Amino acid sequence: MGAASNGKIRVAMIGTAHGHAASKIRALRVLPEFEFVGICRPDADEPKDGEVFQGVRWMSLEEVLGDSTIELVAVEAFPGRNLDYARKCVSAGKFVHLDKPPGADLAALRAMFAEAGRRKRVVQMGYQWRYHPGMQLAIEAARNGWLGQVHRMRASIDKPIGPEERLELARFRGGVMFSEGCHLVDRAVALFGKPNNITGFLRHESRLRDGLMDNTLVVLEYERAMAELSIASFQPNGGSYRKLEIVGSNGVALVQPYAPLRLMVDLKEAAGPYKAGPQVLQPAAPPGPAYAPDFEEMARIMRKGEKPSYSVEHDLLTQETLLKACGMLG
Repeated sequence: MGAASNGKIRVAMIGTAHGHAASKIRALRVLPEFEFVGICRPDADEPKDGEVFQGVRWMSLEEVLGDSTIELVAVEAFPGRNLDYARKCVSAGKFVHLDKPPGADLAALRAMFAEAGRRKRVVQMGYQWRYHPGMQLAIEAARNGWLGQVHRMRASIDKPIGPEERLELARFRGGVMFSEGCHLVDRAVALFGKPNNITGFLRHESRLRDGLMDNTLVVLEYERAMAELSIASFQPNGGSYRKLEIVGSNGVALVQPYAPLRLMVDLKEAAGPYKAGPQVLQPAAPPGPAYAPDFEEMARIMRKGEKPSYSVEHDLLTQETLLKACGMLG
């Protein structure tokens, strides 16, 4: 596989339907490590109009897979399709950035990761908040014992979802928990690991008769802790009330809202860099466009051999936990 003559990583995108696709196109067009080659839209029901698509090169699937100079492919198709396209990319020898959730077939995901390992390629999952400074600091406080014995994580990401997107998500038993709550499952697994017990509450509350599970709660039980993860699709200004809260015997770390960045830490006794009592921090956002940290890490993996921040084992455990929570895996 060859690289661009300028040393940049040549990258293409497959699929345009994912909610993160537009922001990732913008990022890949401006980040200096990359040369954005074009977009493949293999499914006619995915978007092709809009400002972000102006001036792009439209490519066939065969062109993307067959061009040996394209080293990285970002897969941004609907969840029902994305895993199959990612598998094709891995088989063609590409590195892959795969947006969430990675399909609904755990065995197929496991097989794809295994093939990527044999080919010495990396599949990077596109979970949105892995590089969120506030969440990183909150989890750091928990892991370092600054919050004391951690016994609870609570997190929510309510957001309104339009009728067309509802129909697509209703294809999956887990509904909004499967499509959006996967971000929270990823953070809970990062903090606590594998749960001892998983309970999902999946309800359809809308008057729309589309069958979407649109009011959902998942409880992950650990030996001495629980994670409560919720998402519903009704709150008009849900973004302002999203939160991730980690509670321990010495205090709490609360990220709310997610943007603009705000972290509140309230400790009984001073620990680590934090004083006793409540304090509010506004961590600096990462420089560059949205999703820059994800792609910058991938560039270091590809060019410098850096080890990924998240292992294949973590990604498989996250998906297994998500599918069980959504009643999509026995």
